[in-house]
Amino acid sequence: MTDDLSTPDHFGVVRRPAEQAETAAANRTWWDGEAVAYYLEHGEFLGDDELVWGPEGVHEAELNVLGDVFGLRVLEIGAGAAQGGRYLLSRGARVVSSDLSAGMLHQAAALNAQSAHGVPLVQCDAVYLPFGDATLDLVVTAYGAVPFVADSGRLMRECARVLRPGGRLVFSTTHPIRWAFPDAPGPEGLTVRQSYFDRTAYVEQDEHGRATYAEHHRTLGDRVRELTAAGLVLDDLLEPEWPANNRQVWGGWSPLRGELIPGTAIYVARKP
Repeated sequence: MTDDLSTPDHFGVVRRPAEQAETAAANRTWWDGEAVAYYLEHGEFLGDDELVWGPEGVHEAELNVLGDVFGLRVLEIGAGAAQGGRYLLSRGARVVSSDLSAGMLHQAAALNAQSAHGVPLVQCDAVYLPFGDATLDLVVTAYGAVPFVADSGRLMRECARVLRPGGRLVFSTTHPIRWAFPDAPGPEGLTVRQSYFDRTAYVEQDEHGRATYAEHHRTLGDRVRELTAAGLVLDDLLEPEWPANNRQVWGGWSPLRGELIPGTAIYVARKP
């Protein structure tokens, strides 16, 4: 990898604009291909019927961000293998889990077949939700959808649209400060290498310049403004600390970095 990630014809990793259609096509294909391997690598950590908010390994059962979900109508977006949906179903919620990737939903269906909490599955893009206005009590995702769409403002508006008054949107994603640091778990991951304010997409592309994977960065202020513009009220913002008993390295997440800088942000928003 060269130091200059801005060259459009650079093969591999680049920083460049990536619109919604290109982003969706790339990420759908990438997650289709990675679904089985991702589960084999991370399935034990995530559990099959758990809601784990991020690589810190903090579970909803201990953090209790959502409170009592019994009887709530819940949509999980960017569900992956729907572990979070099964957890919420086991707590008495009425849940549908959705994802852009058919491969991830096939993995979810396989886990459903082995679980007492098989959750209904829907394939859809989170910026085009196939649900009616004001029909849901809660939209939730742990590291799904939000960083993988080009227009996250539209995603917030879609979530707000399907929520009833008083309903909540709760999502976790990479803490924005991480964008300024290299995605490395060791000491090299503790030195700022780029601007926190650079919102150019991270894109992996083939030799023809076609995106095969894309992630989008927003600052903390951007996220708050997106939620506000969607008509939502931000009730809480959690930054889980790295638990002392978690010695696992997951990509750029590690105990070394986790003890010094936040890795995950959990946004709790409400529709008035």
